[in-house]
Amino acid sequence: MRRRKTRGEMAALYLLNLFAAITVAYENLALNKPAFQKNPYSGRKASDAVDGFQLNLSDYGDHCIISGERKETATWWVNLTSILSIHHIMIYYMTGRTEWGPSNEFTRGFLGFSIYISNTTNKNDGILCFKDTNYTASNIPEVFTTNCPYHGQYVIYYNERLPRVPYPREYSKFAYNDLCEVEVKGCKLSGYYGVNCSTPCPDPNCRYCHIETGACQGCKPGYRGHQCELECPYGKYGDGCRNICGMCEDLRHCHFLTGTCLSGCEPGYLGEDCNKECNQGEYGNNCTAICGHCYNSLCHHVNGSCLSGCNPGYQGTMCKQVCDFGYYGTRCEHQCSIFCKDSRRCNPVSGVCEEGCKLGWHGKYCLQLYTDTNLYLTITGVSGIWIVLIPVIMYICAFFRRKIKTKKHVEGESLPLQNR
Repeated sequence: MRRRKTRGEMAALYLLNLFAAITVAYENLALNKPAFQKNPYSGRKASDAVDGFQLNLSDYGDHCIISGERKETATWWVNLTSILSIHHIMIYYMTGRTEWGPSNEFTRGFLGFSIYISNTTNKNDGILCFKDTNYTASNIPEVFTTNCPYHGQYVIYYNERLPRVPYPREYSKFAYNDLCEVEVKGCKLSGYYGVNCSTPCPDPNCRYCHIETGACQGCKPGYRGHQCELECPYGKYGDGCRNICGMCEDLRHCHFLTGTCLSGCEPGYLGEDCNKECNQGEYGNNCTAICGHCYNSLCHHVNGSCLSGCNPGYQGTMCKQVCDFGYYGTRCEHQCSIFCKDSRRCNPVSGVCEEGCKLGWHGKYCLQLYTDTNLYLTITGVSGIWIVLIPVIMYICAFFRRKIKTKKHVEGESLPLQNR
């Protein structure tokens, strides 16, 4: 005669069947996805733990990963390739060829493990989904399952045996992650929930919602609030409103989704999001102003002031003023030669006397005396002739001028005698 099941057994059976149905409904998001293992045993690949084979859990099988020996930490992760909604995780441990339990060589190495859900490969950036603090070598299951209703791109398995940290007596001396298969069950499309992943999240601006209840767990870029009903505040935009707007002319016109500055940029910036400074040699509104004669063409992208001084021949904060009359060169601190033909008039950049030199001087800067004897004698001879001729010519002119005056005087006195 068959024994009738108790209510407790019937409830347990119902829950088991329900969980089995749910397990079938959700997809294995980790299947054949990229994987990584820190300190792998030679010849094993991290992707062996997501190849879909979980029938052979022996260490001699080709579908399990094995850790390197005598390591303080053991890390393995799978990349789901996008942020997805996870329901639960199943881990098939390597059992070897010994009965599972305290006598099995592998059980002690799994104790104390952790599972993280993260959007990066760093576990500290994510959420701790499970941390073992209760399992022993006698009760740890060879197939472990835990609910993990979160969103993430990386599922990280981690264990450690750090020096000078006390661990329970049953724990292995070193850390291991000898895994045969890891299944991550959930929805392959974001924005949906439910057993069949067919129900859209109820809030229109909700990007991720709880896989069972539909409660919003993350907003679409540009939105915030419990139900994602609010746009990002002024000055912020994008995913989680964590991005800072660029140098928009008016932050009220920074688009809450993309960060585009709808009314243009502050002086000195360009680009749709106004995060790029003007190109070298340009500054000001829309980067249309041209820098002055700055050294190395380096001027401030906002106001045009020269950051490293001026090129030779120019002065002022923007290096747009030529050196004052009589000065030239770097910082306009050099004086033009007094022997330039037009005293102290020279090129403001080079100091060259562009109109030539005064008599007796030569060279670009008119700082060299003539040393050629013949040329000097020619110059001094010509000068001497003129020195002699000028007084003679002046004397002759004065002589004839007096003679003309005397003649006129004599003629004036003899005129009355003729009329008597």
